[in-house]
Amino acid sequence: MSAAQQYLLLLGIALGVVCLVLSLYGLARTLGPTRQEQGKDVPASSGVLSRDPVWGRYHAHYYGYALLFLAFDMEMAFMYPWAVVYKEVGMVALLDMGVFLAILFLGLLYGWSQGAFRRQ
Repeated sequence: MSAAQQYLLLLGIALGVVCLVLSLYGLARTLGPTRQEQGKDVPASSGVLSRDPVWGRYHAHYYGYALLFLAFDMEMAFMYPWAVVYKEVGMVALLDMGVFLAILFLGLLYGWSQGAFRRQ
């Protein structure tokens, strides 16, 4: 398959996806008309109006939790493919994963030193 044929195939797939999305959107608009009601735009929780503003800010210490979660989430995302190819690649893969885990461990130590694990 030549490069031009590959690009044409990619263009056809992209156009097919766009047509599918637009047709599903049009089908949803025609089959399920919405009614404008007064209470739909009011921020409420379990039927009770909220006292706090809708766009309230989170406390800054939650960002540390989020960063630590992302670090360990990325660890798992890279550990599964690594485990699959470990037998084929051998010691080089083990050393690469060791460096990766060492960098994540440094991030863990930094979060610990900044008090990310302290209860507030």
